[in-house]
Amino acid sequence: MIRCMAIDDEPLALQQIASYISKVPFLELTARCQSAVEARQFLERESVDAVFCDINMPDLNGMDFIKSLTMPPLVVFTTAYAEYAVEGFKVNAVDYLLKPFGLQDFQRAAQRLKERMEPARSNGTAASAADSDIIFLKTEYRIVKVTVADIRYVEAMSEYLKVYLRNEARPIVTLLSMKKMEERLPANFMRIHRSYIINLNDIQEVNKNRIIMDADTYLPIGDMYRDAFQSYLDTKFLGK
Repeated sequence: MIRCMAIDDEPLALQQIASYISKVPFLELTARCQSAVEARQFLERESVDAVFCDINMPDLNGMDFIKSLTMPPLVVFTTAYAEYAVEGFKVNAVDYLLKPFGLQDFQRAAQRLKERMEPARSNGTAASAADSDIIFLKTEYRIVKVTVADIRYVEAMSEYLKVYLRNEARPIVTLLSMKKMEERLPANFMRIHRSYIINLNDIQEVNKNRIIMDADTYLPIGDMYRDAFQSYLDTKFLGK
């Protein structure tokens, strides 16, 4: 999944981008922001792979916002002003969507994002398939090896995480941020709430705004993550 942020000061335009993201199976909406300032605050806490960013915004325009980031994510600019196109590509934008644009144009930009992401992930810092099978976590005075496939879900608890494992009665408690854990886990894990990351393979049932992992574990779906999770369900759902 490509974790995305949508930025636009116009609520209707922001809603449209969010709707389009939900229709692309490999995109996951992690945040929608109505200003570059709000987006910057979010990026101080979380990371994203790509940004769909309007240019003409008050306080800080989208172009200057992207230029100000030390390690900017991939960006698709969205704007009603064609004169920004050349400048947009100078900052290595993946694409430039001129408003009003339709779903087909958006899907084409999303495909370009995917093509740009794939070589980066295969040649960059992502772990190899063999290495991604295990992680090491510090707990109390020990460093323990954890098989990633055995992780059922992760719960945030202040500055600590509880890592719940298959066939283990007690979770591992470790001093670690959700952001770091989310970056390290493979594609079959998804953040569904500010406090929870789940192994999608362990879902037993989805009931309204809750995910049932087992008879004793009911996890809430946060508002910010609901569209991304619904998009995932749509790719797996069989029926009317």
